[in-house]
Amino acid sequence: MATILPVSDLRNYNTVLEHVSEGTPVYLTVNGRGRYIIRDIADEYEYERMRNALILLCELAKGQKSAEEEKQHTIEEVEELIKQKIDEL
Repeated sequence: MATILPVSDLRNYNTVLEHVSEGTPVYLTVNGRGRYIIRDIADEYEYERMRNALILLCELAKGQKSAEEEKQHTIEEVEELIKQKIDEL
């Protein structure tokens, strides 16, 4: 379960950091409103991994939709388009 503390508790940061563990972030408030999060680095790695997976899934869905709505190219057409782009460089 998350811990919610006022940012002023950072004066004694060791006590705040004792509350942080994997899966248990500490939320810091300023004037009673959430402002900062301190979380275990393992949580950050998992967050980035899941974020990247979600981005990939969104791009795949866009490609699927595009394939269903637009003209699809043959392998030969794709190879020709790639050669044209390379020649432009």
